[in-house]
Amino acid sequence: MLRWVAVLVVLLPVLASATTLKISTLYPEGTTVVNELKAASDRIEEETAGRVKLKVYPGGVMGDDKAVQRKIKIGQLHGALTQAGAFAQFYKDSQILNVPLAFRSYEEVDFVRAQLDDEIQAGFKENGWTTFGAVDGGFAYVMSDDPVASVDELQSQKLWLPANDPASAMGARVFGLSPIMLNIGTVMTSLQTGAIDAFAAPPVAALTLQWYSQVDYVTNVPLLYTYGVLAISNKHFGRLSADDKATVSRILEATFEKMDKASREENKAAFDAVQQQGLAIVDPTDEQMAEWRSYASKATAELVDAGEVSQAMLDRLNALLAEYRAGHTEE
Repeated sequence: MLRWVAVLVVLLPVLASATTLKISTLYPEGTTVVNELKAASDRIEEETAGRVKLKVYPGGVMGDDKAVQRKIKIGQLHGALTQAGAFAQFYKDSQILNVPLAFRSYEEVDFVRAQLDDEIQAGFKENGWTTFGAVDGGFAYVMSDDPVASVDELQSQKLWLPANDPASAMGARVFGLSPIMLNIGTVMTSLQTGAIDAFAAPPVAALTLQWYSQVDYVTNVPLLYTYGVLAISNKHFGRLSADDKATVSRILEATFEKMDKASREENKAAFDAVQQQGLAIVDPTDEQMAEWRSYASKATAELVDAGEVSQAMLDRLNALLAEYRAGHTEE
């Protein structure tokens, strides 16, 4: 008996300080992102001697972004791995990488991110969220039942956009669209029933969620760049000791650097993969492409006017793109 009492005396301080950070994500079980996050949890638990670990809830079982935010607020969850737009309400300038038709290549994305990633991470931190780097989400493309080469043709589609995304809704309005705003979990059923016949998403998402099977065309216009973050509430992350915070940050930052590179390659391959699955590529003419860019410029101006992105941050983006393009021949 005395031996067990001695063991408990040793263990009680560890048990009392143990923290499980509960993380929600829409990424399905078995995907690279979820597997890597679980592997990171194992390393965190080992290196903190069991004081900290992650509990991952994949596949959207904790609800949509709005539901997840409520659960984080009351402490049922502590963070989420999701598209950065889900946290844009806390730091508006994090959307600078999502400006429509800002980028023409992944090389431009990399050049800009090298300058802005740390600033975006600091902005989230100052506004209540600890993040650990961005993970590439790829370019979003329009995929549809009917070919879409022009903005006019896009306007005739029953286009899905995510619910609770005011920036997307604003951009859609400028493009003259009347999108159908639904939670991500209802997209497949809506495609199958014809409630929607088009969506804008990265090809890797269309493959993972099987949406590609319900459409026939993909428009070769990189509408916007997407990226994901793991954001943990400062309130919960701040309860860890300084040493444990350093350990968790080091492991998760290394994990996200690895995932970012892997996701980039997956996103590039996915564009080819949707073609192999039978989707036909629709290439706009130069005139149609100019029209897409004209609408995108108007949408960006509206985002600034509405306070969704600051003019100062937009100016920085444009300056970086101008710098890159001055030194590189456009393809």
